[in-house]
Amino acid sequence: MARGRLRIYLGAAPGVGKTYAMLAEGRRRADRGTDVVVGFVECHDRHRTLALLDGLEIIPRRTLTYRGAEFTELDVDAVLARAPQVVLVDELAHTNIPGSGAKKRWQDVERLLDAGIDVVSTVNVQHLESMNDVVEEITGVPQRETVPDEVVRRADQVELVDMSPEALRRRMAHGNVYAAEKVDAALSNYFRVGNLTALRELALLWVAGKVDDQLARYRDDHGIEGTWEARERIVIALTGGPEGAALIRRATRIAARSKGADLLAVHVTQSDGLSGSRPVQLARQREIIENLGGSYHQVVGDDVPSALLEFARAVNATQLVLGVSRRGRFAQVLSPGVGVTTTAMSGSIDVHMVTHEQAHKGLKRPVRDPGPPSRRRIGAWALSVLGLPLLTLLLFQVRTRLTLPSDILFYLAAVVGIALVGGLWPAMFTAVIGFLLLNYYFTPPIHRITVAEPENLIALVVFVLVGIGVSAVVDRAAKRSREALRLHADSEVLFGLAGNVLRGEHAMGSLLERLRETFGLISVTLLERPDPDSGWQIVATVGGRPCTGPEDGDTEIPIADDLALALRGRTLAASDRRILEAFAAQAAGALRHQRLAAEAEKTRPLEAADRMRTALLSAVSHDLRTPLSSAKAAVDSLQSSEIDWTDEDRTELVDTAAQSLDRLDRLVANLLDMSRLQVGTLGIAAQPLAPDDVVPRALDEIGPSARGVSVRIPHDLPAIDADPALLERVLVNVISNALRYGPPDRPVLVTASTHKDRVELRVVDRGPGIPLADRDRVFLPFQRLDDRDNHTGVGLGLALARGLTEAMGGELVPEETPGGGLTMTLSLPIHPGD
Repeated sequence: MARGRLRIYLGAAPGVGKTYAMLAEGRRRADRGTDVVVGFVECHDRHRTLALLDGLEIIPRRTLTYRGAEFTELDVDAVLARAPQVVLVDELAHTNIPGSGAKKRWQDVERLLDAGIDVVSTVNVQHLESMNDVVEEITGVPQRETVPDEVVRRADQVELVDMSPEALRRRMAHGNVYAAEKVDAALSNYFRVGNLTALRELALLWVAGKVDDQLARYRDDHGIEGTWEARERIVIALTGGPEGAALIRRATRIAARSKGADLLAVHVTQSDGLSGSRPVQLARQREIIENLGGSYHQVVGDDVPSALLEFARAVNATQLVLGVSRRGRFAQVLSPGVGVTTTAMSGSIDVHMVTHEQAHKGLKRPVRDPGPPSRRRIGAWALSVLGLPLLTLLLFQVRTRLTLPSDILFYLAAVVGIALVGGLWPAMFTAVIGFLLLNYYFTPPIHRITVAEPENLIALVVFVLVGIGVSAVVDRAAKRSREALRLHADSEVLFGLAGNVLRGEHAMGSLLERLRETFGLISVTLLERPDPDSGWQIVATVGGRPCTGPEDGDTEIPIADDLALALRGRTLAASDRRILEAFAAQAAGALRHQRLAAEAEKTRPLEAADRMRTALLSAVSHDLRTPLSSAKAAVDSLQSSEIDWTDEDRTELVDTAAQSLDRLDRLVANLLDMSRLQVGTLGIAAQPLAPDDVVPRALDEIGPSARGVSVRIPHDLPAIDADPALLERVLVNVISNALRYGPPDRPVLVTASTHKDRVELRVVDRGPGIPLADRDRVFLPFQRLDDRDNHTGVGLGLALARGLTEAMGGELVPEETPGGGLTMTLSLPIHPGD
């Protein structure tokens, strides 16, 4: 059976009309004769959406009971039994009620697709898994229902349902999205213009990525390798040289002229992973390209033009930016170079050759292998000078027993041995001297530099050529072996350095200490010059006496114009430069990370204050207005001369005004205490208190609603060390919260007991409780976990209660009540005298 096809309407924000679009698509297909049913649709009492259901067959929902309440879910089995051609299923990211079978609705949709049924569904961009944290950061609202991006990407069709922020806000103001009583709160919070604009951009970018994936898949399926200029993509080829910044800026100007062009930088490194790379330069250029909105990539390939073009074609690039070769003009005559070769092979990709200051100035010669240690080279020359006469003497004594080919083999063995010990030049010297000795002592006529027979001349010439060739091969193999060992050591150092980055170890001191230990240095100092006219300043140092300037060190590693590493202890070899630059680049990154963290730490209190201020204004605009309005209405009524109030009416109005003003007084007191907690100016006057004396005073403060509270506190509990006024405020807030959420027929229970050196007061209710994941959120200011009661304060009660408790040296911890509900445990220290 063929798998069904999935079509998804992706909404940029709630209320843009994705459900309406889904139903309109269903009606269109039904009008064409397709068997369409409605599996699950949420219309939210929107009349125009409800009207589209007329004439469509609706599969009855499945009813489930969970925690005493009834819920309806998509009945997958009923849809499978009905076996329509197309089913409409709303809210793809929905989490099913326990007992539904599948945990998520998208898993139900997968069952329908596997059964060969086409599905039309909806989802909002904020419910995509990859967007979850971004949307929460933008809107301040966490999204608990998510769907994996891959599920949506696998859809056969994804259609964006979009609407400008202004149009969506007008829809809401007209009552076409939410009920009238919720419109003001929605417009001032989640549906602000900035939030909607950001969500719209996220949706457009996500859909653009989906389109790119579809285009790439189509090109792969049809074997299309040529460039399709559906979108401008500019690739910059970086070598790690100083011209990289100029190439990036030129490419950025080209991209600016092609609005919407993508900018990609690529560096081709050879298969050894190190050859030709300049970590410091590449790190700076990567930072530049990312700051300009582009992306940085690194590919491996020994043939640079082929690797570069392969990458460009893979990303469907339309333009390629390269720098003019730094090689000298004579070198370009011998070899055309990367730029010319790439241009010749580019095909339909436009290539821009950008000139720069380093053009034609010649490449910096690669670091040559120093060869064997000097001791071994001296030994090889000694073997050649002393060993050849000795070998000649021995062979001359047995010349009647050996033929010329045997003598040649002995001399060839000497050449190979000396090549292994001392390298190429001693071996070549040995081959030439061996040729002369063989000619003089073993080739007729003896003791003359002449050769009588052509065969002997050929043998001697071949000996010299073979000796030189074998020496070169042996020397090259030895060099490769030394290079392999050095690269292995370098790779281990880089692996450790990369491990630090992956583990998040950005500490400057540990990084510099690792560099010092790796190369056995006395001290490593990171220096910075704030401006060109000032001197160098020490940013960080490890080891012995630090360097006060780059010139004080034995080795200097420039990182930027204003940043350098100075190493003291010994002069490091040029072959170590690449590893040093890797450490330098990481040091620059660690410094940048350290300063960003410091800046973030400075702004954190400002962000907290800003969040507090925003939440306060939002809460005060509503919650303080209610008691003020009630009190004002009561006073205005009392002042009215048009109505003849009875004494009972006047008493009732005065009580209403008094209760409203008392409520306003409590709200203002909570706000003032919270502000004192925030700035650390709350005064604490701790004294010994009996728990059974404090709780009754708190119940009196709560008023008549506290009659349903059951108090079971033993009289023999030790005294606690606390501020009586603050503890009373804590108990008032905690008990009031329990009364607000507990059922009327199940009284709130207040108990107490001792545990080690503390007294624990427990406020137990039988309300709905709080999920484990939300227990920390209830202590955040201006937070409520439901909308049942939106007129009971600004959401400071529990936040203030915990803050006051901790200020007195106690703890306030929420726990689950056995059998359902919430238990708030208030733990305070026992007074030292008890």
